[in-house]
Amino acid sequence: MKILDPLPEGVRRGSEILVALTPDASKKVLYLLKQEEDAFFLRVAIVGGGCNGLSYKLKFVSDTRQGDILVESGGAPVLVDSKSALYLRGSQIDYSSKLVGGGFQFSNPNAKATCSCGESFNR
Repeated sequence: MKILDPLPEGVRRGSEILVALTPDASKKVLYLLKQEEDAFFLRVAIVGGGCNGLSYKLKFVSDTRQGDILVESGGAPVLVDSKSALYLRGSQIDYSSKLVGGGFQFSNPNAKATCSCGESFNR
């Protein structure tokens, strides 16, 4: 997949220092992007909620937004808004196809505590 060049105005290029996908995760993201008719990017965001106060949100999107950071990880295009970047720096996203406990999983060095399901954290 070709990453945008040049970048749209207001979008910066980031590196995997911000967020990185494991090989399994990037493979799954690229597969899912091919299934989506209108999506070109995986947007990773931090939103309020969950049992620990903050939750991860993954969404396939077609457009960038002002202030986005575009990271290419394993060939997969990942968008992170500048506010979420503060919470995600150094995070790794993995993917497991296990029937129980499978799906996308976050390893976030900024999280002081996480819930047992791994879908929310606090800082």
